[in-house]
Amino acid sequence: MLYYLFDYLEKQYQVPGASLFGFITFRAAMAVLLSLILATVYGKKIILFLQRKQIGESIRDLGLEGQEKKAGTPTMGGLIIIMSTLIPVVLFADILNIYVILLIVTIIWMGIIGFIDDYIKIFKKDKKGLKGRFKILGQVILGLIVGATLYFHPEVTMRERNKTIITEQYTIEKIKGEEIKSTMTTVPFFKNNEFDYGDLISWAGDGAKDYVWLVFIPMIILIVSAVSNGANLTDGIDGLAAGTSAIIVLTLGIFAWVSDNIIFSDYLDIMYIPGTGEIVVFIAAFVGALVGFLWYNAFPAQIFMGDTGSLAIGGVIAVIAIIVRKEILIPILCGIFFAEIISVMVQVGYFKYTRRKEGVGKRIFLMAPLHHHYQKKGYHESKIVTRFWIIGIMLAIITIVTLKVR
Repeated sequence: MLYYLFDYLEKQYQVPGASLFGFITFRAAMAVLLSLILATVYGKKIILFLQRKQIGESIRDLGLEGQEKKAGTPTMGGLIIIMSTLIPVVLFADILNIYVILLIVTIIWMGIIGFIDDYIKIFKKDKKGLKGRFKILGQVILGLIVGATLYFHPEVTMRERNKTIITEQYTIEKIKGEEIKSTMTTVPFFKNNEFDYGDLISWAGDGAKDYVWLVFIPMIILIVSAVSNGANLTDGIDGLAAGTSAIIVLTLGIFAWVSDNIIFSDYLDIMYIPGTGEIVVFIAAFVGALVGFLWYNAFPAQIFMGDTGSLAIGGVIAVIAIIVRKEILIPILCGIFFAEIISVMVQVGYFKYTRRKEGVGKRIFLMAPLHHHYQKKGYHESKIVTRFWIIGIMLAIITIVTLKVR
């Protein structure tokens, strides 16, 4: 709202300083500062409220060191992250920007699904929470909304590459590329690094690309579901999900900023996607909320984010990556999430296979997800978290390097 207020004051009255709100970098800085303040100051109040209402985590006995001490720790801390993100976004971002709208819908929608799951676990005393099929349904609906919006909405465009020609008079002219609707995405490490989802059905004939949404939307659904579940599985020890996610989101913020900057996108030879710069404000608020949440979630945690936070985090990360056309980089950038979800799939698959073949189920890891495997090996959880963060930073650097390494 302040964005529109100061934009009006600048245009009508030329109020000194009002023009600052026209700069994304200034609004992003204000957003991250406000979200940090909200998460740290009001986060404590939310923790005390949850303690009074006895909204605490019910801990299953998994035989992990220090596990019993966490029983009764307040959960649903994702409310802190969501609140500390949305308030700065409403104040400082252009909330009519289609990409910002999508991210607001994502964090609220996935937050509601996670909240219902936490509510069932805490108040209904059902440790299984919301049935898996309903979680998946919620993720599919979100993926459908995101995919349909990105495919059909007229404001979702990208600009074709500028062309350089030599005229008959041997002068060099640059022709500005046109804004077009496109389902292209970026393939890392290749020189001609653009891939069009329409190519997947080009074999069906010339008119097949009119139905590319039949491929594009299911791919978006798959990505949203995979990343949100990966974030959910990563939320298992103090500070792991919040810290890892902050690194990932900050990296995506760099991609969003350069993708909406015509000079940097031309220099880096990447897609110019008009309007994506505005989500930098959302990303800044989100990073501030995650770091502020870490104030209370770092070992020993005073609050857990619960599914309210983890599902929302995963959904937001997936949608940002899709918006900036970097979804193929997700296995690298979100490598921690990827390893966690693969460890569970391998563990369950191998156990079922050996039980069917040999009559006795065997395990590859001491426990899944992966972070619990290292806990079983005797590593302290703070050491596991720190090392996972370091790996996350390394993966983020590799991801950024793909801007030029081809």
